Amino acid sequence: MIAALPSTTDVLIVGAGIAGASLAAALAPYRQVLMIEAEDMPGRHATGRSAAFWHESYGGAGVQPLSAASFAFLDSPPAAFSDRGFLSPRTALTLGRHEEAAAVDAFVAEFSAQGVDVTRLAGADIAKRIPGIRPGWTEAAREPACRDIDVGALHAAYLRAAKRAGAKLVTRAPLEAARRVGDGWQVRAGGGDVHAALIVNAAGAWADAVAALCGIAPLGIQPLRRTVLQLRLGVPVPAELPLVVHIGGEFYFKGESEGRIWLSPHDETPSIACDVVPDELDVALAIDRLQSVVDWPIAAVERKWAGLRSFAPDRMPVFGADGGDPAFIWCAGQGGVGIQTAPAISALLAAQLGAPAPDGAIGAIDAASFTPTRSA
Repeated sequence: MIAALPSTTDVLIVGAGIAGASLAAALAPYRQVLMIEAEDMPGRHATGRSAAFWHESYGGAGVQPLSAASFAFLDSPPAAFSDRGFLSPRTALTLGRHEEAAAVDAFVAEFSAQGVDVTRLAGADIAKRIPGIRPGWTEAAREPACRDIDVGALHAAYLRAAKRAGAKLVTRAPLEAARRVGDGWQVRAGGGDVHAALIVNAAGAWADAVAALCGIAPLGIQPLRRTVLQLRLGVPVPAELPLVVHIGGEFYFKGESEGRIWLSPHDETPSIACDVVPDELDVALAIDRLQSVVDWPIAAVERKWAGLRSFAPDRMPVFGADGGDPAFIWCAGQGGVGIQTAPAISALLAAQLGAPAPDGAIGAIDAASFTPTRSA
């Protein structure tokens, strides 16, 4: 971190959460990069509040190629980046009631066709994996490749890699104004001024507000509140309990430690961009939904928090040059998949801005599917 803005930079990245940090790490070896962060530390909002997992089907079929291509980096990053991977075993079950069997069948068919390792389960096979499950929850799909992600370690590694490559980070530097000049942007942030050839909007829930400050038309990026609880149970549910996601989007939960779980009602409540807090009604709803699935007594709500997941209108990530100004770059709308897709998104976007084109599975992705002009 540094205390003041430099006078010039090639690429100014607004936001130092996972989107901004991963892009800075990918781009800084090839261009001069400056990250500005409104908070006193990076990753305070969505990144720092993520109950992250790598779940290949999560986010839908359109996002799956980004998630799949990111797995290798998350599992075995280059030694120069990290001396260990960021994943630990989990497995996942997409769960349904008896009457949701057709939806689970369709889920398996859709993702099997995309090469996802997903198998159909029913009845006794489900009960073996979710002790105490109530009657009626008879349908499931299993994804054995699901993993937990150490978000803090991943984010810190991106920041370190960016710094080693020469990127600079200024905290407590919210974007205040930006004016287009002939060869780029004149920017005021945190009481200082900097000239930048390009601005990258990696501001998460604040993405449309940042665009407006730059005179760029917003894309309709909508922040949605998501609530998560840590519960201590009155039964010894194992820490390795699968990630259990309802096929209809009513809940997800996973083991955290012996006798403890993380639980969400899978809420998506529209919100302004803010330092969001959980609503007690959502906390109660989460517990009620859990108790409809399993017969576990709840000993205590040990923690509760909320974060903002930000979506474009079509719920697909947005990265690439703005349709009206190629010097304004979007890296936003990543919803709940920003952590698990960061390696692919950062490599693809960095290649558009001066880094070498990625190879392998990431290089095979058609980045045009995610540009701001995709629906034009």
